[in-house]
Amino acid sequence: MSDPTDSFGTRCVHAGQQPESVTGAITPPVFQTSTYVQDGVGRHRGYEYARLQNPTREAAEASIAALEEGAHGIAFSSGLAAIECVAKVVAGGGHIVCEENLYGGTLRLFNRVLTTLGIEISPVDTRDLGALRSALRPGVTRLVHIETPTNPLMRVSDIEAVAGVAHSAGAILCVDSTFASPYNQQPLSLGADVVVHSTTKYLNGHSDLLGGALVLNDDALAEEIRFVRMSTGPIPGPMDSWLTMRGTRTLHLRMQRHNENGMAVARFMERQRAVQAVHYPGLPSHPDHALASRQMTGFSGMLSVELDPSAARRLAEGTRLFRLAESLGGVESMISVPAAMTHASMPAEDRLRMGITDGLVRLSVGIEDIRDLEEDLEQALAGRG
Repeated sequence: MSDPTDSFGTRCVHAGQQPESVTGAITPPVFQTSTYVQDGVGRHRGYEYARLQNPTREAAEASIAALEEGAHGIAFSSGLAAIECVAKVVAGGGHIVCEENLYGGTLRLFNRVLTTLGIEISPVDTRDLGALRSALRPGVTRLVHIETPTNPLMRVSDIEAVAGVAHSAGAILCVDSTFASPYNQQPLSLGADVVVHSTTKYLNGHSDLLGGALVLNDDALAEEIRFVRMSTGPIPGPMDSWLTMRGTRTLHLRMQRHNENGMAVARFMERQRAVQAVHYPGLPSHPDHALASRQMTGFSGMLSVELDPSAARRLAEGTRLFRLAESLGGVESMISVPAAMTHASMPAEDRLRMGITDGLVRLSVGIEDIRDLEEDLEQALAGRG
């Protein structure tokens, strides 16, 4: 008989979330403390200072690691803080090759912060393995960083193939799997070295915290990352850690509905005359559909659509249930125009080169009744909002 914790849903509910040892409280408590009383000089009970250790944070880390089937979970104050830490540990003074269609904040971090630390950045379309090989510099390139699916065009890279190319050049592969969530994709099993999540999004699922996490198997690398995190301080607070665990307990249930609603909205938008294109890996019309079907078990609630710019603004400002907001992955549906919101910090020519036009609209489809969501989009497209 298999261990009951082998099933994903059971891990969501139980991993890292043991009853509290003193009282038996079924929900792990929030250890809202900055420091710990010691038994004597240099003698403590495994806890010294909250930047180093916190039981609530450790429980959240164990939960996330279990969902990704990794040995080490390391929590951060945001997804960007997690990515920055990996880059500092792995690529200091070296070279990073990254997917060109990344979240705008990640591109800003790479191009305007990490470059000041002597790290060179080369963005490429990582779906093109030939372009990836050409961009790599054996012995110099230390990190390949990808999102799959990407934000906001929903491109899908072949994790296993990219890992092989990266490893052949001596680089490690970090996969931002935020859009997929652990429910739909397991990058470590496909050869990735590090998985990153913005826990703000699907892992939390309730739009009430900021956080990030890394999951990996390499003991030495995990130790280095924890040392840099301890030394620089980008840790999540105990309440955010607790809220993350509150979210992971229902991740499997929420993602089932996100997957169903995402697919339904993608098919609905394909039928609308005003919509010029729909980007959703679950659709047969998506150029990476076959790969996504092999690599993912579901396609989440994230999609983007292309319209005339005026129609895009009318849609974004006309919805009643879809909230006009920059985040994603919450139980409530959200809508945004990346060129004016999440990717506004990028030069216009760079956005256009990547396909992020003024008419591109990104949808984060929540768990509401699908009929209500379709009616909301229909009335907004018709200008009745």
